[in-house]
Amino acid sequence: MLNWMKTREIAHNILKGGGFLALPEGDRQHPGVVVIHEAYGLNDNIRDISQRLANEGYAALAVDLFSDRNKPICMARYMAGMLRGSVNRFGVEDLKLALSHLAGLPEVDPDRIGAIGFCMGGSFAIAWACTDDRLKAVAPFYGANPRPIDTVQRICPVVGSYPEKDFTASAGRALDVALTRHDIPHDIKIYPGAQHSFFNDTGRSYNKSAAEDAWKRVLGFFDAHLNVEKEKSGARGRR
Repeated sequence: MLNWMKTREIAHNILKGGGFLALPEGDRQHPGVVVIHEAYGLNDNIRDISQRLANEGYAALAVDLFSDRNKPICMARYMAGMLRGSVNRFGVEDLKLALSHLAGLPEVDPDRIGAIGFCMGGSFAIAWACTDDRLKAVAPFYGANPRPIDTVQRICPVVGSYPEKDFTASAGRALDVALTRHDIPHDIKIYPGAQHSFFNDTGRSYNKSAAEDAWKRVLGFFDAHLNVEKEKSGARGRR
């Protein structure tokens, strides 16, 4: 693990909504990860997750989907898109712009970019990955699925983490079945006893054992699908 990194805030005139960037040290190009926040927005918890990714060798860009917007109206539009299960929901275009910004940085390998998201952000990660083949792996935490579920036949490899004591547990099980049916590489796990937002170590639902195991799985999966040299053939590995 690296012990240092470079961080900076991304101004609104550079990226819609702005953001927070954490970069590993070193001259070589790094794989990138777009970090998508939950309903609490781009807070210190999301910045910490971005820095943890940078410490593992990933250029992490945390987006801000609420900045310069009316948050209640945004939330209503985000939730409406999630409930409809639309893959082209409000907010996805902002994520695509964020990926383009990350991919354009000289420190980032544009062919090795993934995403991680939590709750609302996890739902975004799944939906977005069904429409953007630039994503090579996604890590949704307690997210909802697009509709119909077989839309995920177009998705990249997925490592998903879900709490047993939450409405998203059934979404995780359904996603596991669909990804198996369509032969998409994946690792889906339901954590017994865990509750919604179990990964957030600043919240009351934090579950240390589940969070540590999920983080280990995410890093292993990203290592296999992002932190590798570019394949000239473009072939995608199978589970």
